[in-house]
Amino acid sequence: MLTIRNLEVEYKKESLILKGINLSMEPGKIHGLVGLNGAGKTTLLNTLYGFIRPVKGDILYDDSPLQRRDIAYLEAENYFYPYMIGREYLNLFPAGKNGFQLDSWQKLFCIPLDDITENYSTGMKKKLALLGVLKPDKPILILDEPFNGLDLESAHILTLILQQLREKGKTVLVTSHVFETLTSGCDYIHHINNGTIARSYSQDQFGMLQQLLYSTIEHQTADQIKGLI
Repeated sequence: MLTIRNLEVEYKKESLILKGINLSMEPGKIHGLVGLNGAGKTTLLNTLYGFIRPVKGDILYDDSPLQRRDIAYLEAENYFYPYMIGREYLNLFPAGKNGFQLDSWQKLFCIPLDDITENYSTGMKKKLALLGVLKPDKPILILDEPFNGLDLESAHILTLILQQLREKGKTVLVTSHVFETLTSGCDYIHHINNGTIARSYSQDQFGMLQQLLYSTIEHQTADQIKGLI
C-alpha cells in the first residue's frame, strides 16, 4: 500500500502548492490523477519520486518511508543524451529479477533501437522512455502523461500493458490530459484541485467526474470564447 499523509509542499517558501494531501493507493490497481492546469499534479509526482522535499507529511510504502528504489518514474518530458542510440539508452536501466525480453518489446513497439534517439519521433521517444521504466520491474510505477504522442495502436497497447501491470500486483499512478485514456484503464481516478485531493472516484463514478471537470472548464472559458469568435 502506498500511503500519503498530510503532505505539504511549498513554492519558494512563500505559499503552499500541495496543501495536506491524503491518499491511499492499493497494489494491483491502476490509479489515475486528474486536475486542471496548476492543480498540483506534477508537483505531487515529483515529490513522490523525491525530486521535491515536502515541508510536512509522510509518504509510506507498506508502512515504511518510501524509497526511490521502489519507484519507476516516467516524466512527461523525456531527456536523451546526444548521439545516443535507443539500445544504449535502455542499457542504462538494470533489468528486474525476471529479466527483460528486449527483442520482444522491440517488435511490439517497432522501435529502431540502433538509430540515434535524436531522430526519433515524439511517440517513438515516449515508447523508448516507457521501456526504460518497465525494465527494472519496480513495485510502484508513476507515469506522467504516458499517452502523449502515441498513435492509436501504441495507445491501445499501453492500455493493455497497464492491465498486465495490474495483474502483476503493481501500484500504478498515471496522469493524462485526455480523460478517456484514464477511464478505459483505471480502477480509481483521484481529482486534485488547488493542491488537495478533492475526491477519489471509482469506475462507476467516472461519468460524474467527467461532468464536473468539463463544466468547470466551460464556466471558466465560455465568456472568453464568445469574445473571440
